[in-house]
Amino acid sequence: MRDAEAWRELQARNSAWLSRWDPTVPPNAPYSRRLNYRQLVRRGRQEAAQGRMLPFNVWYDESADPRVEGNAPERMVGQLNVAGIAWGSLCSAHIGYWVDERVAGRGVIPTALALAIDFCFQTVGLHRIEVNIRPENAPSRRVAQKLGLREEGLRVRYLHIDGNWRDHCSYAVTHEEVPEGMLARWRAAQASPIG
Repeated sequence: MRDAEAWRELQARNSAWLSRWDPTVPPNAPYSRRLNYRQLVRRGRQEAAQGRMLPFNVWYDESADPRVEGNAPERMVGQLNVAGIAWGSLCSAHIGYWVDERVAGRGVIPTALALAIDFCFQTVGLHRIEVNIRPENAPSRRVAQKLGLREEGLRVRYLHIDGNWRDHCSYAVTHEEVPEGMLARWRAAQASPIG
């Protein structure tokens, strides 16, 4: 729970940036309140213990970024959740994420997503990962495209976001599509003169 204050500050500072993409509770839902950080951590731990979710905080070491002057510290800059984990003949999950507006565009989320996909495939034993993104969220769609996730189509009124049921573009990847690992693919794309 040591990250609670950093999470609250990050959420408050990014509320306008994230509100268009944050899940909301539909009016007819059996529960009606958003969870605070402690509740999110508790629920994440319970779901992880049951093999249904893997919650991660995203950290960024600004001292390693040549665009940042001085000796900037490592700090929390977002979250990434592997959720809806299904076992048996499916062995799949979906991933959602958000990032601090101040570090958007620096490769933080593509790297975090690549690491999470590799962990899911190589350690957890999943076969397929989906990322569902609102069509108008061009920066997030670029993340999926940079990593080479396959666009599979439109999920109509898929999630309740920003007060309404919203369509999402569905991207996916299977373990067989990245035998070298997603992080290796991402690094190769970054090193390529056309990537």
